[in-house]
Amino acid sequence: MNQAHTAMYTTAARTVVRLFALFFVFQAHTGFAQTEGDKRSSATSQQRDGQHDFDFHFGTWKTHLRRLLRPLTGSTTWVEYHGTTVVRKVWDGRANLVELAVDGPAGHFEGLSLRLYDPQSRQWSLNFSGLGSGSMSPPAIGRFTNGRGEFLNHETLNGRAILVRFVISDITANSCRFEQSFSEDGGKTWEVNWIAVDTRI
Repeated sequence: MNQAHTAMYTTAARTVVRLFALFFVFQAHTGFAQTEGDKRSSATSQQRDGQHDFDFHFGTWKTHLRRLLRPLTGSTTWVEYHGTTVVRKVWDGRANLVELAVDGPAGHFEGLSLRLYDPQSRQWSLNFSGLGSGSMSPPAIGRFTNGRGEFLNHETLNGRAILVRFVISDITANSCRFEQSFSEDGGKTWEVNWIAVDTRI
């Protein structure tokens, strides 16, 4: 075999080796990507379907509400209200409408909340409006874990950006508790400003 043929075969052999190396690298990368994708898909499929998380709240309730006046100002003055909450099922439980009407020394208060379930993210959005506001507040997004619901959103208070947390807890067949807190330091500390306890009528 002359030198030209030898060089040709040597070059071809090197090319084959390189192709095999690239093939194995590609296979390893593809396998890793598939594994990571499978993990993400599995994690999503294992998330609990929460579309009926609010079924416990359907019906009519007696509501005792305590509200902190002037949140995030150092105020310790609370006002109390008493009234009713009516919760209606919408879309077979994948949404619900809450109507709150209470009275107290500070006056009359009415609020409406539209709760919507997102089957893709498996999260709820809580959309609230007070009587006369003409619009919904930014939605609080979250889910229930071990019987406790936690929902967060960003709002402004007196021109300042704040974080809002809404927690639903102590859920039984005949009662439940709602608590709203504000944070002006990104969630490091919280000030509770709204506590409502519903008792089924």
